[in-house]
Amino acid sequence: FLRAQMEPGSAVGALCAQSIGEPGTQMTLKTFHFAGVASMNITLGVPRIKEIINASKAISTPIITAQLDKDDDPDFARLVKGRIEKTLLGEISEYIEEVFLPDDCFILVKLSLERIRLLRLEVNAETVRYSICISKLRVKPGDVAVHGEAVVCVTPRENSKSSMYYVLQSLKEELPKVVVQGIPEVSRAVIHIDEQSGKEKYKLLVEGDNLRAVMATHGVKGTKTSSNNTYEVEKTLGIEAARTTIINEIQYTMVNHGMSIDRRHVMLLSDLMTYK
Repeated sequence: FLRAQMEPGSAVGALCAQSIGEPGTQMTLKTFHFAGVASMNITLGVPRIKEIINASKAISTPIITAQLDKDDDPDFARLVKGRIEKTLLGEISEYIEEVFLPDDCFILVKLSLERIRLLRLEVNAETVRYSICISKLRVKPGDVAVHGEAVVCVTPRENSKSSMYYVLQSLKEELPKVVVQGIPEVSRAVIHIDEQSGKEKYKLLVEGDNLRAVMATHGVKGTKTSSNNTYEVEKTLGIEAARTTIINEIQYTMVNHGMSIDRRHVMLLSDLMTYK
């Protein structure tokens, strides 16, 4: 313990700057995307260090790591993935087309129940109807009718600005983009298999920003969920968590480049960044 103490009056700031700057210069200047996590490019190298230290609000690859409640069950992992990853209406419907009748016209959405079952989604015609009503499409709940368990009809409203036909066409364009399940800010989630401790453990890597929504998702261990976006962590979990994030991220980036910095230097840096 005595050796771990600093001498009073040593220039910790300058030492810290040197010890972080020196490996930083040796770090290969190009960012290399390393093959570690399938289909996830994590920014590393100098650009990543720069992002951490400048505390950028929008970083290039925000990734949330979520531990699952049952981490040895691949089926459960898929189920939770379906709850987080955003699913669009176009992805789960067989067709979306206009129907013209002599006295009426509407858009018919036929859901593919088979696909919903395979993707383990908790979606049915009613939830789709709800999603259409709360989306930005200006559709009133009375205009969306559910027929059977796989068909949803959307009747357009005539408005003064545009004729019925144009409303119909714009609806046909926009409907496939309605998010029926998942978190809109998440572009995709990947199930990562961890085999370090001998038995397989599944965890989710989520590309996107809404940490709070991911933590609140059913089946995710909220206490073991972390993000690599410092600003997002600070907004969700507070400043101490952000400090820990900075330490972990800098160390992680350095280790991936085969260098090690004394933890105390990094701690000093992150304390300084967060004390305000």
